[in-house]
Amino acid sequence: MKAMILAAGLGTRLRPLTDQRPKALVEIGGKTLLEINIRRLKEAGFNELIINVHHHAQQIMDFVKKNKAFGLRIAFSVEEQLLDTGGGVKKARWFFEDCDAFLVHNVDVLTDMDYTNLFENLKETRALACLAVRQRDTQRYLLFDDRLALGGWQNIQSGEKRIMVEDNRPLKPYSFMGVQVLSSAIFDFFPAETKFSLIEAYLQLAAQKQKVCAVIEQQARWLDVGKKGSLLEAELLFADWLKK
Repeated sequence: MKAMILAAGLGTRLRPLTDQRPKALVEIGGKTLLEINIRRLKEAGFNELIINVHHHAQQIMDFVKKNKAFGLRIAFSVEEQLLDTGGGVKKARWFFEDCDAFLVHNVDVLTDMDYTNLFENLKETRALACLAVRQRDTQRYLLFDDRLALGGWQNIQSGEKRIMVEDNRPLKPYSFMGVQVLSSAIFDFFPAETKFSLIEAYLQLAAQKQKVCAVIEQQARWLDVGKKGSLLEAELLFADWLKK
């Protein structure tokens, strides 16, 4: 099984911790975010990973080498310029040419969700992407219909709302969890640009009547560790992982 860890970001919300190191190497309880997620994916059955890198890229590559790739096959996609989430996945297309579907996981997200649910739902719905979502208070939401097909996006703070479907079906807001499974067929639908976000690509797919679906992961432990205030919370929520 193959997965991609998105680790190229600048980690601005974690400054000054990320001034001299990448976000992926910020530590929680003595373990880096990258190590925690690599070990979690390994336990879940993934044996081949690719990590996109940019900010302090060499530190990440050296860290993986020092740890003998944690017993996995780990490749890197070096971004000389940041390509955003969609552009990052698109650049790594070569890595996924021999598989039907693959996982994409933000490095600053910790969760014990069952990734199998995403793969199974992707197959059952024949969607191009299946996103892990939940109900929680946030500023930006993805909007899904009663069959959990993507139909729009809204920003609560700015009041902006984008409806990508033509009919008047009711849409319900869910928060994206930073974990998704993509069909390899999605590469043929990506825009020609080299830099774009996955969320924008998903919205455009919905407008083209291509299916992007969701799985609700309300019970799983989950935390976005992208800002300093969440580091202590992560130590408490995932204390059992840090003892391993």
